[in-house]
Amino acid sequence: MNVLLAIPLVVPLLGAAVTLLLRAAPRAQRITSTLTLAGVVAGAALLVARTADGDVVASQAGGWAAPLGITLVADPLAALLLLVSSVVLLIVLLYAIGQDIGGLSRATPQVFHPVYLVLTAGVCLSFIAGDLFNLFVGFEIMLTASYTLITQAPTRARVRASMIYTVVSLTSSILFLTGIALVYALTGTVNMADIAEKLGAAPPALRMVLALLFFVVFGIKAAIVPMHFWLPDSYPVALTRISAIFAALLTKVAVYAIIRTQTLLFVRDDISAVMLWVAIATMVVGILGALVQDDINRVMSFALVSHIGFMIFGLALNTVAGIAGVVIYLVHHIVVQATLFLVNGLVRQYVGHTSLRAIRGLTTVSPALALFFFLPALSLAGLPPMSGFVAKVALFEAGVAAGGWLVYLGIAAGVLTSLLTLMAIFRIWTRAFWGTPLPDMVEAKAQLRRGGNLGGLRFMTAMTGVMVAVGLVVAAAAGPLADLSFVAAHDLLDGRAYVQAVLGGGAR
Repeated sequence: MNVLLAIPLVVPLLGAAVTLLLRAAPRAQRITSTLTLAGVVAGAALLVARTADGDVVASQAGGWAAPLGITLVADPLAALLLLVSSVVLLIVLLYAIGQDIGGLSRATPQVFHPVYLVLTAGVCLSFIAGDLFNLFVGFEIMLTASYTLITQAPTRARVRASMIYTVVSLTSSILFLTGIALVYALTGTVNMADIAEKLGAAPPALRMVLALLFFVVFGIKAAIVPMHFWLPDSYPVALTRISAIFAALLTKVAVYAIIRTQTLLFVRDDISAVMLWVAIATMVVGILGALVQDDINRVMSFALVSHIGFMIFGLALNTVAGIAGVVIYLVHHIVVQATLFLVNGLVRQYVGHTSLRAIRGLTTVSPALALFFFLPALSLAGLPPMSGFVAKVALFEAGVAAGGWLVYLGIAAGVLTSLLTLMAIFRIWTRAFWGTPLPDMVEAKAQLRRGGNLGGLRFMTAMTGVMVAVGLVVAAAAGPLADLSFVAAHDLLDGRAYVQAVLGGGAR
């Protein structure tokens, strides 16, 4: 089990070192990156199988018993998110490889592969870290890699966006360290299981302040309103391979951290009303921002902000059904956001930009592209039988069961957001995909053909199709996913299995 828990962290870091040494051998570098992520996927799948019945597995690095040593922990939620994230990371990597082989990217592959694997290690460590300091380390590994990735093929807009992104991220990190210091001063430990045991003796008012502080810290990273301003200015200008991973994973890692801390550490401190108001504001403000954008990437970035609100809403319910709905929504949203940004990348390859003012008739230019946009977009809007419908129904049912006027207001905001999301999608469809292609779009496709780049474009399209297929699998596997989500939610709210696995020295 020690080896199994170490795979998601150690293997990507070793792969990053090897790909850095292979920077003069692009083919070997691509093979190494692919095999590395395939190994992470396999390890994550084994962890899901191991934890599917509610078991929590823990490993103490170096043989130092908790709470003194570094603890790695995988419960059903962490294992599931590891698997989904690693699958998405692998598919996006293959998309990027096709783009490089086809000569369609301005990125630097020699730099991209090692930094991408470092990003993978940061994401994985964030999911399995058993103490607050190593959760901070996981975030910093992930964010340090993202600082490099967001400035690939630098332009004035990308440098400006990276500055905003870096300043906001560092501000959040400073607040995170402050929160860790306060918790350590209060409890004498940073191990999350140990904190969960000791924090109950702290004054309730102080616990409440700490709960709000950590909610703000991770809320900045998750781009919840009113701390969302940085995201729509950062993600749309990055390269497609980068923005797809950022949209799919970085904000979801922050949502995971909110779930972990609010259920394990601050379960006694009810900030549900605050979270409900934030969720409502995030849903409504985000989707209203999406409706007034004239760029597809910016529409999707504001929609990303909006749909983070659904996850905060489910967490605020503080029930097994509500958190199970959040788990389903996390899986759905990771896959859908990655797919939509990959589609946007294909649009940029065909047209050279993603401005709705100068795109028409994409359905004629590429029917596959139209299909690959349409299916995940419907899922984002929550139409049946897509995975988004399953996730939203789970959240709304949990809300109805919980009751209360503020919860009903949140449900109403969710329904309104879903309708406005559908409006934003059909706005993109009617303006970009419908109609007769503009002459410059036809010429752009002809230039791709003359340049011999259609092979790389076809491979990128195929990888996007694989991502669409993953979304369809999530919808088809709604029953097993819901069962696993309820197991994960029960463990999160109970907390005893997690504490016993960490402090008791093994699986439950």
